[in-house]
Amino acid sequence: MDNRKNDNKPLISIITPAYNSERFIRDTVESVLRQTFTNWEMIIVDDYSSDQTIEIIKEYMEQDERIKLIQLERNSGPAVARNTAMEHARGRYFAFLDSDDQWLPEKLEKQLTFMEENDIAFSYTNYIKINERGEEVCSVGNIPPKVNYHQLLKENVIGCLTVMLDTEKTGKVKMVNIRSRQDYVLWLSICKKGHTAYCLQEVLSVYRVVENSLSSNKIKMAKQNWKVYREIEKLSLLKSTWYFLFYVYFKIKKYSVES
Repeated sequence: MDNRKNDNKPLISIITPAYNSERFIRDTVESVLRQTFTNWEMIIVDDYSSDQTIEIIKEYMEQDERIKLIQLERNSGPAVARNTAMEHARGRYFAFLDSDDQWLPEKLEKQLTFMEENDIAFSYTNYIKINERGEEVCSVGNIPPKVNYHQLLKENVIGCLTVMLDTEKTGKVKMVNIRSRQDYVLWLSICKKGHTAYCLQEVLSVYRVVENSLSSNKIKMAKQNWKVYREIEKLSLLKSTWYFLFYVYFKIKKYSVES
């Protein structure tokens, strides 16, 4: 049952895109239901799934009115799904959680307290990675305590599932409609306005590595990163090459640690 012990706290809108997520969506929603912070709404936007994703979400909607479903009429990609959720969000704070990831129970409570006590607009946390069987692969720690725009260009240290934004401070946010790295572009755009992103250095989220996903394809991700530099951030060829060398260096370093 819903115990609204945090009704005096700001509403947090949870932004969740879903596409053919029947294998993992239950774990995702259950992790939200276990949150110690209770004043949230979970807006799940289904990106025209062909499996049982919608039926599973509707089961949870019957149990808890804080869970909401929006169904897209055609497959449009994660950026459109997230933007649709954000357009319908009523909360001051936005938190991002994809339909195959999870949060630890105190995630929202601890992160909101961290942001309120330190007057922060943009925060992120450490997280662990699990495989499709739910087995831990590695812990993503040693993340910088804060990053600005230029540091983010060198390496995206921010996991989407860990982010919380105070939209009263950042203003309205929207993701660019590209196939991948749309979250990275949003972080860059917020930092480009002068905001610094701060890390609550505690493991509070669980990222599931799904085989054959776009984010698991290293070459495609590298090409997309180059596209971000040149076509979206409009960096010169020289600057793009400079930052891309950092990107390659940090990726090689990361994969050697995880392997």
